[in-house]
Amino acid sequence: MTIVKASMAGTVWKILVKEGEQVTAGQDVVILESMKMEIPIAAEEAGTVKRIMAAEGDFIDEANDLVEIG
Repeated sequence: MTIVKASMAGTVWKILVKEGEQVTAGQDVVILESMKMEIPIAAEEAGTVKRIMAAEGDFIDEANDLVEIG
């Protein structure tokens, strides 16, 4: 299992994947908004989205878990 973590604090602007979806390494899975910028967060490894651990509109801190990929 791989956990995709936030690279900085911000608000979850958009979740780009759904549970059960196949993702590739480097694919954007979440977009954060911080300081009026959109920051894409990508999967580090290919796999299946097992769990989404944040919701659109949530404020998250740096290194918070966003998506679990297995």
